[in-house]
Amino acid sequence: MLRIYEKMYEKKKTTAQKAVQLVEPGEGIIFPIMPGEPPALLEALPMNGELSGNTLYRMLPSFPTVDISPNKLKQVSIFLSGMDRKGFNQGNIDLLPNHFSDIPALLKRRTNRPVIMATVSPMDEEGNFSLGTSPSYVASLIKDAKTIILEVNKHMPRTFGEKNTIHISEVAALVEHDFELPTLPNPKLSEKDLAIGKIIAETVKDGDTVQIGFGSMPNAVMEYLMDKRNLGIHSEMLPDKIVDLYEEGVVNNKYKTTYPTKTVSTFAIGSKRLYEFMDNNPDILMLPCDVTNDIREIAKIDNLKAINSSVEVDFLGQCNSEMVKGTYYSSTGGQADFTKGVRLSNNGRGIICLYSTAKKDSISTIVPELALGSAVSTSKNDIDTIVTEYGKAELIGKTVQERTESLIEVAHPNFREELRQKAIEKCFITEAKNNEKEETLAMM
Repeated sequence: MLRIYEKMYEKKKTTAQKAVQLVEPGEGIIFPIMPGEPPALLEALPMNGELSGNTLYRMLPSFPTVDISPNKLKQVSIFLSGMDRKGFNQGNIDLLPNHFSDIPALLKRRTNRPVIMATVSPMDEEGNFSLGTSPSYVASLIKDAKTIILEVNKHMPRTFGEKNTIHISEVAALVEHDFELPTLPNPKLSEKDLAIGKIIAETVKDGDTVQIGFGSMPNAVMEYLMDKRNLGIHSEMLPDKIVDLYEEGVVNNKYKTTYPTKTVSTFAIGSKRLYEFMDNNPDILMLPCDVTNDIREIAKIDNLKAINSSVEVDFLGQCNSEMVKGTYYSSTGGQADFTKGVRLSNNGRGIICLYSTAKKDSISTIVPELALGSAVSTSKNDIDTIVTEYGKAELIGKTVQERTESLIEVAHPNFREELRQKAIEKCFITEAKNNEKEETLAMM
């Protein structure tokens, strides 16, 4: 059979310029998340002179946007990165609001039989290519694809998991292009990051399962997990630090209630070391995002600690995690999936972390109300615990007044009095309560 597959491979091998000619007018084109993007096909796409009314969907792109008329190719972001953030805020790129778990369904609604272009690992003896680092939403769309065009790269790790393969018989064309995958360096951790990480790590117990979100603050938690044992991982993103946790014997997934003994993720962005660790590693399961982030699946995980970050939090507990002063910076991602799902799990906790200030300590991120025009990424009804470098505020089950008090206590000291005055004006704190707190502090 291998020889048959090899003949099929050679027959379908072509150049990027020829491969993109398979895209017909009006069709939707879907790229995987970040390292799974096919740069040669992206560069060649404008060479298709028949493009008209087409749409290109990308999430956290690691390569620049295409310089082409939107009448020919409309470009839609699913989660902004530095490559398309400016374009969106200038009106050149559109953004599709979503929960990560909903992306496959949303894309099916928008483009019934899409063209899928992806970077994949080399073909195996059974004729399969692996989606490697980036099954995410693409894995659930393969069966409905009208056309599949692959960019084969020897540096893409072969990974295991549900719907994680594409067979050569499903492929319309393929291009060989070996290039080093885009990497994401380990974020430089500040004193604030480490303080937040230490506070959160104290809530993680031996045998827990952990979800780690995107950014330096959640990843700082892993610095303080080295003395834990028998941890499990069920996370949308597989971070670089997971390699250290494996090597130190911290992670073995022994007590997971779903996918026992396996680390579960839907995409990975990190260093070459991470990609090499993932390659042919049976302990890693890369599953579709409508599995990893399905709140019904999350609800099955006992002792889950879901850790994500935000930009600002108001007195009600509403989190804006995607906009800065009314300007879009990223998107919702899987934060709402996990904050909802963890509330349904047995002994689960949802933690949102943020620095207490922004702009060199000139602005408080604990605010009376979110900035005008801000998106609510996590609702007041789903919030559990907020952590800053000054401590944690457990909001679940608390009234508006109690939430306000708790949040002011973890705000930066320079802003606490101002926040109390704003809270009094909003009738979220009574003056009597405020005076009582001041007297208590004076006696200490």
